[in-house]
Amino acid sequence: MSEQRINGQIRVPKVLLVGPAGEQVGEVRVEDALRLAAEADLDLVEVAPGANPPVARLMDYGKYKYEANLKAREARKNQANTVQKEIRMGLKIDVHDYETKRRNVEKFLDGGDKVKVIIRFRGREQSRPERGVKLLQRMAEDVAEYGFVESHPRQDGRNMVMVFGPHKKKAQAMAEARKRKTDAEKAAARGEDDASKPEAKAEPGSES
Repeated sequence: MSEQRINGQIRVPKVLLVGPAGEQVGEVRVEDALRLAAEADLDLVEVAPGANPPVARLMDYGKYKYEANLKAREARKNQANTVQKEIRMGLKIDVHDYETKRRNVEKFLDGGDKVKVIIRFRGREQSRPERGVKLLQRMAEDVAEYGFVESHPRQDGRNMVMVFGPHKKKAQAMAEARKRKTDAEKAAARGEDDASKPEAKAEPGSES
């Protein structure tokens, strides 16, 4: 955007002119295009310099730049980068520890993050890589609701690694988390309002 040429910076004989509402004016001399821009109190902005002839548009360039910068800032603000988490476990992991690791994998995937699950082989365990593959495949089946296998099991020295990708995009997960928080705050506020209301008086004759 900073390289766009405007008004007197446009030094070509003719341009394909586009009006302020997007209407096609046609091929005109650049002098005539500049005159039309001045009469309308607008700028002549080159929007497609590679065309033959170049395409130029009549617009309020200051307003255009302001709105474009505003959109860029908003996009950066809302940008969500996927993070890769790591979960480590041993080949002889017990049931309780496995369930804890599984819940953590599900939590990370549900939050829109990738998860690298690493199994550490000890001693003679390195001679039984199929046991590591079996454990990772079990994890893949258990967390299938939240993510998919992005990278199948591979040996990396004493480790075996598998990477899971989330079904949800990071931005979607963040939006859902914000909605849950807002809903919880509203529910809590309603509960406080209900608690502060005086109890309704009993209707006459309602007591037995």
